[in-house]
Amino acid sequence: MLHAAPLPPNEKLRKRAREDARRYRRRRREAGVADVLFQLPASVIAVIDAIKERQGLRNRSQALLQLIEERGAGAR
Repeated sequence: MLHAAPLPPNEKLRKRAREDARRYRRRRREAGVADVLFQLPASVIAVIDAIKERQGLRNRSQALLQLIEERGAGAR
């Protein structure tokens, strides 16, 4: 019986990292969270970062979500 040659250590780590990332993305999708990549002007990023810092938020996603929720509640 033929066996595949063992992967070099660095390739094993890369394969493990890919599998871990795939599982992480699947769990997030199942939880109803989607990853989105935005391209925004630096001035807009500066506003988001200022909101993030002022509100003590962990990341830009939380700052954007807060803005959207505030604007959505005001528009209703």
